[in-house]
Amino acid sequence: CATREESGEMIVEGYRECRRALDNGYRPRAIFHCPECYLKNENEDALVAECGQKGAEVYTCSKTCFEKIAYKERPDGLLMVGPHVSIKLKDLKLPENALVIVLDHLEDPQNVGSILRTACAIGATGVIIPEDRACGITPAAVRASAGGAEYLKIAHVVNLPRAMEDLKEAGLWFTGLDWGEDAKPYTQIDFKGRVGLVIGAEGSGISRLVREKCDFIGVLPMPGGFESLNAGVAAAVTMYEILRQRS
Repeated sequence: CATREESGEMIVEGYRECRRALDNGYRPRAIFHCPECYLKNENEDALVAECGQKGAEVYTCSKTCFEKIAYKERPDGLLMVGPHVSIKLKDLKLPENALVIVLDHLEDPQNVGSILRTACAIGATGVIIPEDRACGITPAAVRASAGGAEYLKIAHVVNLPRAMEDLKEAGLWFTGLDWGEDAKPYTQIDFKGRVGLVIGAEGSGISRLVREKCDFIGVLPMPGGFESLNAGVAAAVTMYEILRQRS
């Protein structure tokens, strides 16, 4: 029985999370089922059978084995393992009120997961993540997203500035969260229409080439004198301002 560190794949844990992932097209490589664990949903056996019919390897394991790969303190006995399937940027459909979240080389899976969770909650169109020097859709990020990773359209790109340029040609206006003389309070930026929101890396912020592609720079006021906010918190605050303006 592999540990979660050895799997190196996307892990979806819990009956509701597994059900939601399957309904949204996720195809696991394997599913682990533990009848000895604390909670059992009456539809659990049917879900396991469905995964088997779709080609997943089915493992019925002991509680001791299951807890090696489970994240929850009281696991409910279901866990799916498989690759995260991203989409191509050209396949990201952009409605008139599209909102695309761009993660500029974030490295903390907790921040990535938190942003995915909020993006899912407010109905974001999709998320763009660079392929290198960034946290991908790891098991820790999936867990922190609380289901958001399974719902969202996520595209991994080689060149982030070029991807932004392609999206700008499709009508998106990008706002980056950063400091500087060109920054203005985030509440003074018009977030209606097709919008992209850029979140910079922990510590270093938005990279120079990505910043140059931004149409606006927004800053969150901090009258308390504290230097900065956690990337996940700053993203959440701004995303709800976007939702407020559109409501």
